[in-house]
Amino acid sequence: MPENLTEWIREANRILIFTGAGISTPSGIPAFRGAGGIWTTRQPVYYQDFMAKESARIEYWKYKLELWEEHGDAKPNIIHESIVKLEKAGKVEMVVTQNVDGLHRAAGTSRDLLVEVHGNGTFVECQSCGFEKLALASFEKFKSEGKCPECNCGGYLKPATISFGQSLREEDLKRAFAAAESCDLVIALGSTLSVSPANTIPHKAAQSGTPYIIINRDETDHDSLPQVTLRLTGNVEELFPSAVEETL
Repeated sequence: MPENLTEWIREANRILIFTGAGISTPSGIPAFRGAGGIWTTRQPVYYQDFMAKESARIEYWKYKLELWEEHGDAKPNIIHESIVKLEKAGKVEMVVTQNVDGLHRAAGTSRDLLVEVHGNGTFVECQSCGFEKLALASFEKFKSEGKCPECNCGGYLKPATISFGQSLREEDLKRAFAAAESCDLVIALGSTLSVSPANTIPHKAAQSGTPYIIINRDETDHDSLPQVTLRLTGNVEELFPSAVEETL
């Protein structure tokens, strides 16, 4: 049996990589949970309120504009790049991310190997007809006019992320769970593994007997699971890329 992260990666051929906010903090994007996370200082706008009240839509757009202005120019970091290297080496079954920053796409992760379970904030989506487009023009329009953007069909435009109270996309979950069943190694990077149902994806693989590795600076909700094969505590950008480099 492999004894360390490098050996596990070297022997695997179908890795399910599950990522959380901790892999984007080196790019300057703050985490949502954990110490200093966004949800420790700000109340979220629920989807039902967004759809029902203009005041909630304005509050939501103000919050998203604030994030866009602070972090919209963030670039992929060494963690994202290392995942792409593993993909090019033919070792990635799927990348499942909770992040909405679009950095996996920007780094070059193939769309057919990527599941963004909580959506992608670099796009906006009509809540009526489903039309989707890049978010920049909508943010600029909201900033200049102070009015919530609307689709040509009259529906509400919303950053294409999953809000509190909004259902995840069924097709995304199907792809993610299919990968959990077919992978030969699952690695969780930078996630507190506290958000359901996303956190059940790596656990599903582990329950099937697939080796399960967790790398995170803080405690996670899965640390005590008997299925965890290897738990590494520390900064993901220091632990994961070096193991990838030693593997390839």
